[in-house]
Amino acid sequence: MIPLIGLIIGIILGMFLKVDIPAAYSTYVPVAILAALDSVFGGFRASLEGKFQSDIFISGFFGNVIIAALLAYLGDRLNVPIYLAAVFVFGSRLFNNFAIIRRQIIDMAKEGKHVRRKNDEA
Repeated sequence: MIPLIGLIIGIILGMFLKVDIPAAYSTYVPVAILAALDSVFGGFRASLEGKFQSDIFISGFFGNVIIAALLAYLGDRLNVPIYLAAVFVFGSRLFNNFAIIRRQIIDMAKEGKHVRRKNDEA
């Protein structure tokens, strides 16, 4: 639930705060945002599965963002569009996580179950 709350807060802040991103970072920021969204969807999926751990989420969130931005930067220095690899990987993971989340929510709705936590008994 924490990732979803963070995403909602981020969207609300983004709508009301005027933030201009310099053109020099126009390749890095979208890739970093895609990596962050991948982490948020992964965290939400883990929460639905009752496996969410905040330390894993936080380290994965910042790790993914940093790696994605570094790949984009390295690609710029080498004049090779390496950022496309990050877009492909994080994009496919995002859609995969969304598909799993969707299936879990539909299954829970059909069975009338609530979100299962790690400590709950089946």
